[in-house]
Amino acid sequence: MDLIADILLVAGALGAGLYCFVLARRLSRFNDLETGVGGAVAVLSAQVDDLTRTLQAAQKTAGESTETLDDLTGRAEDVAKRLELLVASMHDLPESPPAQEPVEPVFRRHPAEQSAAS
Repeated sequence: MDLIADILLVAGALGAGLYCFVLARRLSRFNDLETGVGGAVAVLSAQVDDLTRTLQAAQKTAGESTETLDDLTGRAEDVAKRLELLVASMHDLPESPPAQEPVEPVFRRHPAEQSAAS
C-alpha cells in the first residue's frame, strides 16, 4: 500500500511539474514585449503619455484663446458705448440743408491754331 501511495505521489508531483512548465511557457509568451500583452501595454502606455501631452497643450491654447477673447470682448463693449454716445449726440445737431449735387468740371480743348497764335 505504501508503494502505491508513493507511486501516486511521484506521479502527482511530475504532473504538477509538467503543468508548471507549460504555464511558465505560456506566461512568457503572454508577457513578450513585442507580440504579447506586454507589448500592447507598452504601446498603450506610450499613447496615454502622448495624449496627456496633447491635452495639456490644448488646455494651454484654450486658456490663451479665452484671455484674448475676453480682451476683444471688453474692447468691443467700449467701442459700442462710444458709438451709442455718438449716435445720441447726433440728435443734438441741427439739420443741415440738403446737399447740392456737385458740379462736374468741364474740360475743353483749344484748337492748335489758337494755342500757336498766342
